[in-house]
Amino acid sequence: MVSSTSLSRYLLFQLSEDITEDELKSFKFLLGKELPKCRLNPKTTMLDVFIEMEKKGILGEDNLSMLKSLCAEINIILLKRIEEESCLEGKPAGSLPCCTNSLSLQQLEAYKMTSRPRGVCLILNNHNFAKAREAVPEPKNMKDRNGTDVDAAALRRVFSKLHFTIAEYRDLTAEEIRKIVNIYRCEDHKDKDCFVCCILSHGKKGIVYGVDGQEVPIQELTTSFTGQNCHSLAGKPKVFFVQACQGDACQKGVTIETDSGEQDSSVETDARFQLDCIPAEADFLLGMATLQDYVSYRSPRQGTWYIQALCQHLEYSCPR
Repeated sequence: MVSSTSLSRYLLFQLSEDITEDELKSFKFLLGKELPKCRLNPKTTMLDVFIEMEKKGILGEDNLSMLKSLCAEINIILLKRIEEESCLEGKPAGSLPCCTNSLSLQQLEAYKMTSRPRGVCLILNNHNFAKAREAVPEPKNMKDRNGTDVDAAALRRVFSKLHFTIAEYRDLTAEEIRKIVNIYRCEDHKDKDCFVCCILSHGKKGIVYGVDGQEVPIQELTTSFTGQNCHSLAGKPKVFFVQACQGDACQKGVTIETDSGEQDSSVETDARFQLDCIPAEADFLLGMATLQDYVSYRSPRQGTWYIQALCQHLEYSCPR
């Protein structure tokens, strides 16, 4: 039978997410004789409680009796969830199958993601490029980004569900982009577990455009949040999603709006490019709509292919 170690972890994570504040207090009260009081302080989360129970030896993938007993006393619905998951594996309700090399919860390498809110989701949404067309001769084909508001709405919906505070700014010049990013660089994130920045704009290799047609290097934005430049995010995940072209190349036969200018038939990939856009340190993730030298595609009615697919997968795949 396929191991369900991941199932038991997922079950505990889901329980920790769904348990109310009152239920958490009840868990802590009932575990008062089993766990040290210093481990059950007001800041202790349900996931922390599970980890302490596991350390004490009263919770494990083959040892759910204590957890079941607590759930039966606090909320019978929680007990039913455990039994339902157990039945899915064809095992008795008192245990969940595991593999010989299973990792305990405290051994699982993962970022802490328990704060409420999780962090800030910063959305920089550029739609109207009239200033660019008037002021800069080169980007005369820099059209308004019709459909970008559909993307922004999808991002707001998904990251709100994931317990992020949403901060959206529209139609920013290059200098305004820098100012907004600096505001959040200077913000105190010590009570947050993550930072997300979504950039929706026109762009080319390694840069995004302000609505005035001026360039902002992507690396300048990401580097603002290194541990040295933003101490309160040190050791925490910094996630950047960039919906902007990184060149003019596209595949033949495609007629759809792009977030760049002219199109030709050349196709080129370069895995090194992403590394040049993020700082040389841990805890950064850069997700881009396209590779170096590529255009990215946007539907005026349905938004961009990248952001819509991203939101769909986040919504259906991420535990909340």
